[in-house]
Amino acid sequence: MTNFLETFRGRLLIILALLLIATLGFQYYLNLRTQQESNELREQQEQALVAGFALAFSSITSKEYLEVLVQRPDQPFYDANTKERIKEILVINNKWQIIDSLNPEFAPTVNDDNDAVYVNLGDIRNLPPLMEAGRLGEDVKNFPNAALDDDLAADGEAHVLPIDTSYDGRWYAMVVLRNDKKETAERAARPLIYTLLVLLISSIITLFLVWRFTRPISELSNAAREVAAGNLTVRINENLRSDEMGELASQFNEMTAQLEKKHDLEAKLKEAEKSAVVGRLGSAIAHEIRNPLNYINLTLDHLRSKFRPDDTEKSATFDKLTSQLKAEVARINQQIGDFLSYSRPPNPQIRPTDIRKAIEDSLAIVEVQAEDRGVKISVVEHEDVPPVAADPEYLRSLFNNLLINAVQSMEADGGLLNVKISPDGDFVRVEIIDSGKGIPEANLKKIFEPYFSTKETGTGLGLAIVQKIVDVHQGTIEVESTVGEGTKFTLRLPRSS
Repeated sequence: MTNFLETFRGRLLIILALLLIATLGFQYYLNLRTQQESNELREQQEQALVAGFALAFSSITSKEYLEVLVQRPDQPFYDANTKERIKEILVINNKWQIIDSLNPEFAPTVNDDNDAVYVNLGDIRNLPPLMEAGRLGEDVKNFPNAALDDDLAADGEAHVLPIDTSYDGRWYAMVVLRNDKKETAERAARPLIYTLLVLLISSIITLFLVWRFTRPISELSNAAREVAAGNLTVRINENLRSDEMGELASQFNEMTAQLEKKHDLEAKLKEAEKSAVVGRLGSAIAHEIRNPLNYINLTLDHLRSKFRPDDTEKSATFDKLTSQLKAEVARINQQIGDFLSYSRPPNPQIRPTDIRKAIEDSLAIVEVQAEDRGVKISVVEHEDVPPVAADPEYLRSLFNNLLINAVQSMEADGGLLNVKISPDGDFVRVEIIDSGKGIPEANLKKIFEPYFSTKETGTGLGLAIVQKIVDVHQGTIEVESTVGEGTKFTLRLPRSS
């Protein structure tokens, strides 16, 4: 039972059931209240009728006019409530004349001859409809309001009671009750207004529930649309729900995570296949190119040793030209080496390695070039720097590229190259800081990409090789640079355990 209540369907059914019970309960209360008001109104009308007929009977038996009776303090009938309900009381004799009335307009008068003058019932035209006129038998034709339509008559209703007298036959007492049509209409419309309010509130709650329960579906639809567009990083918040929608969100997140992993694996596989093809092709081409390069290099050495001119000026020119040829051959050979290093699958021999020694070996390579450019080099090592878990050959290749780039970034008028080595938790941090020309911000995100280079003679593989070596050793590398001020590479490699 508990599991069902936690489901989407269970919650929806419970909410709908509670909403239905609340609606029916409120409607029942309204009907009960309306019925109670109707009963109270009927009771007040009955009391008014009883009071009216009692006054009319007193008028007949006591020979006192109604105008006097209603003002007597000891009479129990005509109180404030009765006065509010009774509009008119008429006492009618057997000749259909008005003997007594609350309205002075219909009361008897005296003429010049001192004879009583009565108003005939048939002459009164503003009486309201007569209720239950069929009980009066043949006498009903003498009542002008017996056939009136309630919708066309004046406000109110008339009730007639026959009174048999011993001295003058049958008389009638007519009591006219007020019946405000506006109040009646309001009373009739009140339950309808309440019902509309209940329906409105129910509709608002229903709309809120629909929105509440369909919002996860909308979010799922939008997320699916983004996935279809290629965004595999989209995720749905699954922590707010524990029902089917929460489970569906969890499954969707798991699906997108698997798709993202699959996409990354496919990208890596394509890159690996591409690298493998390029590597095989590059190895074949490098083999075919290095053979003639070695021959050219040996031939240049042979020329310099056997065919140097005796003339001093010509000998200097000869040495200059052969040196330039050997430098170009070395540059081509280095580019081929970089290409092979990047395309060849990594196979590092990880072991504890002194990172200071690897840096000094690389500095020995750039010392001559740094001296020619007037670059001052400093190495600062903090105490207790542990060995790193790395392949020494890979480290030398890594620092060769970083240090050569640093020296080449500085102009011929000199500069500073600082190397800082320090422990950093489970890593060893190396900072290589130069005062060169810096890297434009637009190029910072591209410098580690293969074949991207700002040098006219560069292959664009130096920093790509650096990034590859760092990834192989599970380290990190960051770069900060300001144009005209210099560049800082921060390298973090794991320490040896």
